[in-house]
Amino acid sequence: MLILVLLIITALGFDFTNGFHDTGNAMATSIATGALKPKVAVAISAILNLVGAFLSVQVAATITKDVLNIQQTSGDDKGDLVTGLSPTTALLIIFAGLIGGILWNLFTWLFGLPSSSSHALFGGLIGSGLAALGTSGINWHGILSKIIIPAFASPLIACLVAASGTWMVFAITRKVLENRKEAGFRTGQIATASLVSLAHGTGDAQKTMGVIALALISTGHLEASSVSHGLPFWVVMSCAGAIALGTYLGGWRIIRTLGKGLVDISSPQGMSAEASSAAIILTSSAAGMALSTTQVATGSILGSGVGKKGAQVRWVVAGRMVVAWITTLPAAGLVGALCYWIASMLGDVVGSIVIFALLVAAAAYMYWRAQQNKIDATNVNADWDETTDSIIPADKPPTKPKTRRVTSRSESS
Repeated sequence: MLILVLLIITALGFDFTNGFHDTGNAMATSIATGALKPKVAVAISAILNLVGAFLSVQVAATITKDVLNIQQTSGDDKGDLVTGLSPTTALLIIFAGLIGGILWNLFTWLFGLPSSSSHALFGGLIGSGLAALGTSGINWHGILSKIIIPAFASPLIACLVAASGTWMVFAITRKVLENRKEAGFRTGQIATASLVSLAHGTGDAQKTMGVIALALISTGHLEASSVSHGLPFWVVMSCAGAIALGTYLGGWRIIRTLGKGLVDISSPQGMSAEASSAAIILTSSAAGMALSTTQVATGSILGSGVGKKGAQVRWVVAGRMVVAWITTLPAAGLVGALCYWIASMLGDVVGSIVIFALLVAAAAYMYWRAQQNKIDATNVNADWDETTDSIIPADKPPTKPKTRRVTSRSESS
């Protein structure tokens, strides 16, 4: 029971990091163009993430059956653990996988890299599953069709859709005065950014629901056949609340990279990018695809730069993101496998406590490091440093106070 409790706490912790890690997907462009003030933007996003989490369970169902082969998928014992797998081992696999996902989320957040929280979670689960069960414990077909293929296709599709939309917007409005154009599209951005937040809630909050459901099924607290019809209210509510809280606190480092680092974005570009992201994320959620909203949003923002004639796209920053995307699955998988080995070597309960303590210590260290070069609502929109392409704003030289020369009477006479 202790392992299950620690697992659920860790799962909600992952949901929290998912919230602040992915806030930028919805609100970065609206903040960058001034359509919304930073704190207002994250508050709206948090509320809509909360609402979106209640709208569907299709992605949650995907998590329980399309990543790990730890349940029977047919016959009278459908939903039971596979032969030879104990509930404790199943819990340790999920627990270690979550830790891999959280630590990768925090690592990429520290450096302002918009990597995929979804793939961090899947990578962690795959790594711990391989460590515990070998290759037979992984649903390779499900991973290929529902995760790998969409991971390659989604940013490309988003880039093309956003580029086409941006080109059309500027072509249609070429005779409109610039100030009227900017003002009008800022209003539109509020609507499209809100839609992306709603879409994010329908997809990403469900991934944590799926993980908790998988743990409950493993311990016999939930029937596998009931997942497709709905989850217990406390599971949905706690996951919705965790992702909403994380979103409200705002992942300012990621928001800065997406809003200022990729493209010097205008309101028409922002609205095109957000509309593209929302359409793709909502479509994938309805199809049960555990899509990376980060990759979709990044592809859309890049597309908005490509679609505007003369726009500057910072390909160095984009290249760093692609490297993070490619390394997410193996890096999170390595941490997940390592955590499983530590837990199984030390014993189930003791091992679980140790890896949970390691998670807390590593998370605290990365948070401390982030505070040394803090990014928040006050400097998230500062000019991008072109010399370093770093999220840290360029230090302005301190202005020297003007000194007034005091003259003596003898000098003045």
